Amino acid sequence: RSFLVLSWLFSLGVLYQQGRLCQLGSEFCELEVFAKVLRALDKRHLLHHCFQALMDHGVKVASVLAYSFSRRCSYIAESDSAVKEKAIQIGFVLGGFLSDAGWYSDAEKVFLSCLQLCTLHDEILHWFRAVECCVRLLHVRNGNCKYHLGEETFKLAQSYMDKLAKHGQQANKAALYGELCALLFAKSHYDEAYKWCIEAMKEITVGLPVKVVVDVLRQASKACVVKREFKKAEQLIKHAVYLAREHFGAKHPKYSDTLLDYGFYLLNVDNICQSVAIYQTALDIRQSVFGGKNIHVATAHEDLAYSSYVHQYSSGKFDNALFHAERAIGIITHILPEDHLLLASSKRVKALILEEIAIDCHNKETEQRLLQEAHDLHLSSLQLAKKAFGEFNVQTAKHYGNLGRLYQSMRKFKEAEEMHIKAIQIKEQLLGQEDYEVALSVGHLASLYNYDMNQYENAEKLYLRSIAIGKKLFGEGYSGLEYDYRGLIKLYNSIGNYEKVFEYHNILANWNRLRDRQFSVTDALEDVSTSPQSTEEVVQSFLMSQNVDGQSS
Repeated sequence: RSFLVLSWLFSLGVLYQQGRLCQLGSEFCELEVFAKVLRALDKRHLLHHCFQALMDHGVKVASVLAYSFSRRCSYIAESDSAVKEKAIQIGFVLGGFLSDAGWYSDAEKVFLSCLQLCTLHDEILHWFRAVECCVRLLHVRNGNCKYHLGEETFKLAQSYMDKLAKHGQQANKAALYGELCALLFAKSHYDEAYKWCIEAMKEITVGLPVKVVVDVLRQASKACVVKREFKKAEQLIKHAVYLAREHFGAKHPKYSDTLLDYGFYLLNVDNICQSVAIYQTALDIRQSVFGGKNIHVATAHEDLAYSSYVHQYSSGKFDNALFHAERAIGIITHILPEDHLLLASSKRVKALILEEIAIDCHNKETEQRLLQEAHDLHLSSLQLAKKAFGEFNVQTAKHYGNLGRLYQSMRKFKEAEEMHIKAIQIKEQLLGQEDYEVALSVGHLASLYNYDMNQYENAEKLYLRSIAIGKKLFGEGYSGLEYDYRGLIKLYNSIGNYEKVFEYHNILANWNRLRDRQFSVTDALEDVSTSPQSTEEVVQSFLMSQNVDGQSS
């Protein structure tokens, strides 16, 4: 039987290599054929490539397969339990493939059909299947930014868990809690995300699939990053990267998932140069696996665009960052509706880049055109964020802050002040007085008061506050301190306080020496080629640190 599957694959591979996409498409659109092909797990990378080529060619193979599967499920509604169980298993494999490939809407249709089959039999096996179905459904709804439906899915999974518990049965909750953590993180509910990541970590046991362990470690790491628990985040994400490479290999999409989260950690601990290198590696893997107009490729482009923008901020060389931001937007607009939430962040990144290019531009006309384009992108991102999350959300606040900076560049100072104050108020209420995000907005308002509104006293207070937060979180060598130090030098020059000018020139020189020493040695990928601890030790270490934190607070 395995020989037949391999010969199938070989003949399909020949069709792909010969460019006979229409013939390949008609083969792939047959559910029976595709189900056979899916069984050849070791050839998954070739399958992703063929599949993406068909989608790019205009063959809607993902939606055809999802529709065929849902029709089959409706046909067998009256059949016995064994027939339904077989269909559910096919659905899990098909939906899993579509989900892995980033075709979330079609994967959602498949999992909903599976869930429908599960509800037709009120028995323990089908309750277990329903829980598994809900976890997969929650994952694709998260990926597709359907957070409201995701919350409903989580509640449904919990109701099945409760049913099982009443009958003395236990389903492992690690994957479910990990997905809930991802949902809460996406909605910027960071305290809740952190709480549920602890619950997910408690559920990691021996024998759990490696994919689930890796995903829980990744989500927990991101939750730790936004809570500024950097030591914990480092331990979790480095182990996730190590596990993924050891188990799946260095060319696997799951490894690229962990690299994107490793890049996120590095960017947030101010190791910007290394984060760019890691994001580039993740993009290379995703392009080699999927290629074409694929959502996973788009998100990797966007992450690389933003880290490149931060990395080149002081040099003003934004060509690479702009290229990746435009690639991300181009792919997303090709495959998703124009009001999809995934566009908000990539439009925001492009707007930030355009603004910097405009500021450095010597042609007034070009400058105005670029600033106007950035303005339109920021406004579009703000509207998408407000529609998805409401006014009182960190994402919305970030967009207000970005508009504040843009209005400053456009010399609309009162509007800029209004936006910055709005951003600070929302961030302070959600994240507290001493968060990194608050420091960013405070520093931007200080810059506005200093450079454009001559409000030196207010500016000085804000700069000192921004510096205090930055040093507390990241230490004396934090990159963001440069702009605050330069701002204070300009401010003290303006008011004639030359003693302070001299003092901050010395502080800036000392900062430069620290930067030269920082992060110059370790290669971020070398750093994760081995793991000093087992998974059990990593989990125990994390949970024990939670207990210590709980007792000390």
